[in-house]
This record gives sequence, C-alpha cells and structure tokens, in this order.
Amino acid sequence: MNQETRKNKVKGIFIVKNDKGLHTRPSTELVKCAAGFNAHIFLSYRKYVVNAKSLLGILMLAAEKGARIRIEAIGEDAEEAIAALQYLASMRFNIKY
Repeated sequence: MNQETRKNKVKGIFIVKNDKGLHTRPSTELVKCAAGFNAHIFLSYRKYVVNAKSLLGILMLAAEKGARIRIEAIGEDAEEAIAALQYLASMRFNIKY
C-alpha cells in the first residue's frame, strides 16, 4: 500500500433501519451506490468482510434490522463514498414497504 492510498483510507458505520434487514432490494441499492465510486469499499458485519460492490457478498452478511455495519473505503473518493452509503442507509436504501 503506497503513501497516497494510506492517506485516503476512511472508516464509518451505518445502522440497518429497514424492517426486513439487508435483503435483495436494499442490497441492490447499496451496490448501485457503491459502484459509482472508484474507491475500494468493504462492509464488515460479525465475522464477514465483503466487497460493497458485490450483491452476493452483501447478502451473505444476513444483516437484520438494527445491525451495525462497518464501512471501510480506500481511494481518492473514499470520504464521499462513506458519506453516500451512510446517507443511503439513513434513507432506508430508498425502500418503502
């Protein structure tokens, strides 16, 4: 890891507010959001660490309502990526039941 990359490593968290947790629809919204950034973005929950740009990876987290998901982004737009994912989570991944 070079000096430039180390500088742009950002961490954050979000809480899953959706009643049904991170099932397919909110996970798809999360992947779409993450895909818009150049940064490498990882989500951690319990013992799993997955790529935020992988739908299958996110579904493997099996995160239920109230789950505290850690985010780590590495790259020049890492801060923007974290902020966008946190905002998306606060908006319940644009899912209305």
